[in-house]
Amino acid sequence: MVTFRTKNEGGVLELGEDEYLDLVATVVTNRLGDAVDIELLHDEERVKDLVKQAHNYNVVVIMSNHDFEKVPAKDVIEFRLKKMADLGADVPKLACMPHSADDVMTLLSATNDAHKALANPIITMAMADLGKVSRIAGQVFGSCLSFGAVGKTSAPGQLSIEDLRNAENYLDADCKIKLNTVPIQ
Repeated sequence: MVTFRTKNEGGVLELGEDEYLDLVATVVTNRLGDAVDIELLHDEERVKDLVKQAHNYNVVVIMSNHDFEKVPAKDVIEFRLKKMADLGADVPKLACMPHSADDVMTLLSATNDAHKALANPIITMAMADLGKVSRIAGQVFGSCLSFGAVGKTSAPGQLSIEDLRNAENYLDADCKIKLNTVPIQ
């Protein structure tokens, strides 16, 4: 999966709208990966075109939205996940910053309801230490994937691959975390 995270969504480099969308188009048309992350909050028509283009190149689209300030309201989370699916994303993804256990419960409840309502697999996670439970047991609520770090983490609360492997031992056999690692060369 190829991801370029803009500064507005937690990355370090600020790109203009056209620069970001052109970069994603380059990733797709040069088939630089089997999957590409496209951020939701960009020009809707261009995003739709990029999704179509990605599918024409047999590139899976993971569409994402990151909120480093808060956990949006439950209906907003569900709306954003549905919007991503409606725009053609193969996998809608939402990550947000909790400030309380209630925030984490809001995300997990929205995940559960969106999972039931959408035909797409979805990915959700809460960040920071409070959100680690969503990274370990998100699949119980309908999140299809978690991200583990090999070396330095890329997001607050992200676990190492070793921690994810250890955590899977505590889950029911029907809810095991599926871990696929790719060697870094």
